Amino acid sequence: MDITESILPAPVLIVEDEPMIQSRLRHILLEMGYSNDMLIFVSHLKAALQKIEEQPVSLALVDLGLPDGNGIELIEQLRAKDSSVLILVISAWSTQNSLFSAIQAGATGYVLKERDDTEVIMAIRSILRGGAPIDPFIAREILSQISVQKPQEIAKPFKQPDEDIEQLTNREHEILNLVAQGLSNREIAEQLFVSRYTVESHIKHIYRKLSVSKRTKAVSTARSLGIL
Repeated sequence: MDITESILPAPVLIVEDEPMIQSRLRHILLEMGYSNDMLIFVSHLKAALQKIEEQPVSLALVDLGLPDGNGIELIEQLRAKDSSVLILVISAWSTQNSLFSAIQAGATGYVLKERDDTEVIMAIRSILRGGAPIDPFIAREILSQISVQKPQEIAKPFKQPDEDIEQLTNREHEILNLVAQGLSNREIAEQLFVSRYTVESHIKHIYRKLSVSKRTKAVSTARSLGIL
């Protein structure tokens, strides 16, 4: 057992609806020194909100795209209950709007699901040491946009996610293009050098944004909207 276990903040609430990623996060936390009895897994927003009413948590790993709502609501509730709780968003959503909304709600850090285990562990450790890790991909996107904006544009407030909920992220658009070319999830994962569950997570969000339930419909809808 890891000698640091006694100082690890617990319990940890993990809010994630995909079994493969739940399993992955369990493995990561166990590797860091946590034990199973220190971990609380829930897959829906409602269950998470009920859980934090039943007991306080010290660390929360939160996905934003949940089957019954947005993780932002949970972050707000967690922060309202305990200003010291540590909250790391682990999401497939890679827009600056998602990031800023999560931070404004009270998230301590933000990392993308496509990162490997080592990078996720580094993000968690950073939070435990008092840091506020931001995924490099999103940070680069924000910096590139700021660099071409005029000063008065930078001062404008950022839109909330639901103001442009139908827009696909750069990564989602890239994956949708590959879907349209007939590539399977495995082939897309190999081409983009990410895991298959990362691709599946992105495709799930594409379906939600386009209000479809299968690949062919996603492609035809995207074409009709001028996205492809």
